[in-house]
Amino acid sequence: MAASTDSKIAVYAALAGNLLVACTKIAAAAWTGSSAMMSEAIHSVVDTANELVLLYGFHRASRPPDRQHPLGHGRELYFWSFIVAVLLFAFGAGVSLYEGVLHLMEPRPIEDPTVNFIVLGLSFVFEAASWWVAVRQFRRAAPGLSYVEAFRRSKDPPAFMVVFEDSAALVGIVIAAAATAAAVVFEQPAWDGIGSILIGLLLAATSMVLARESKSLLIGEPADPELASSILEIARTSEGVLAANGLLTVQLSPQQVVVALSIEFSDHLRADDIERTVVAIEAALRARHPVIAALFVKPQTNVRYQDVRARQLQGGPAPA
Repeated sequence: MAASTDSKIAVYAALAGNLLVACTKIAAAAWTGSSAMMSEAIHSVVDTANELVLLYGFHRASRPPDRQHPLGHGRELYFWSFIVAVLLFAFGAGVSLYEGVLHLMEPRPIEDPTVNFIVLGLSFVFEAASWWVAVRQFRRAAPGLSYVEAFRRSKDPPAFMVVFEDSAALVGIVIAAAATAAAVVFEQPAWDGIGSILIGLLLAATSMVLARESKSLLIGEPADPELASSILEIARTSEGVLAANGLLTVQLSPQQVVVALSIEFSDHLRADDIERTVVAIEAALRARHPVIAALFVKPQTNVRYQDVRARQLQGGPAPA
């Protein structure tokens, strides 16, 4: 549950920061008429809505199993994370690009650029605080890994989504400030529209990366290799087991994994002996790895297992 708690802390911190920033930017955009500032305001409003969607995803995923969903609702978190990526693209990127093009077609000078700079400075501070909390929680869940590797291996979308959103927000603020400065210094209001378009492209790129990773988790990714290795080692060293042939894992949620394990048992074991061995293996696995939501054990010789795996890898029908 620690990873889930860390993710919620990051989401709540991002929600508080984005709410403050959104209100400030909306007021500044209305006062100055800046297109880049309006794009930043839209960005912050979308981010605020995204945090609310993620919190709703946490709520839905925490529901207990029922008759229609015997393995629980954990994968709902992946579904709502994908929705967040879609919202970021449709509303954040789409509206920012529209604002930028509109401002290029009908350039309007920024009425009070000083207000823009003050608001952008304050927004940067708020976003940086939220970003720092998100990065700390994210790194805590994956110590020793690079940021790229931690992102690729993460099974917790809210954790890396907040990091990506806040990083994009910080870059967007810098773009908005640069566009405002260029519009004032060169007396070319078109720079304001260019800034808005650049922010839209930034949000589009961010949303596509997040959507791709969320889709992969939603379809079904295997658990971490370290977890798989540990499961095989525990099964292999259990009494009555000749060999732990292999396993299949599927990540249901950040804190839920389904495991299908192929084991070759000693020939002298009877059916009730095999049953007791399986119970002992399951108890040992759950004690070491509470994330295992369901365990399925298939008694199988290693030769049979290898034959089935070879047929599966070749794309042919696997024998029953």
